[in-house]
Amino acid sequence: MIRGRSLSLSLLFMLGACANVPMAPPQADQDAKRFDQPAPEKGALYVYRAGWLGLIKPIDVAIVGGATAQLNSNTYLRLEGPPGPVEINCRVGDNNAAQQVEIQDGQTRFVEVSMKIGLWQPGCEIAEVPSSQGQAAVLASKRVEPQ
Repeated sequence: MIRGRSLSLSLLFMLGACANVPMAPPQADQDAKRFDQPAPEKGALYVYRAGWLGLIKPIDVAIVGGATAQLNSNTYLRLEGPPGPVEINCRVGDNNAAQQVEIQDGQTRFVEVSMKIGLWQPGCEIAEVPSSQGQAAVLASKRVEPQ
């Protein structure tokens, strides 16, 4: 009985963690998981967060001059825009990180944001990943609605 109660509490905690993030409609999630070629004269960027450490705290993600979102465990966002450098910032509490990704016309890039455990408080990291790794993570995740 205690094990069942513990499992129920864990599931409630997981659902509560995802409730704070505005999720994209199911059709938008499915569309993004087809990994279609970006529109002409545009590039696509997937930013995702994999793993269960996201249940602890969301990571704030910002595309400089563009969208913002909070990523919980196993969530992602997909953006399209003009080719060129794209700066991605992440923030957890007072700690932040930044990385620039160069996107060519018609190209799709994948970036993982992750929680970094610090001595006093957590931080975040940003890393560009190969398409195969990014696609696998996106397929296991749910799409958030960028703000």
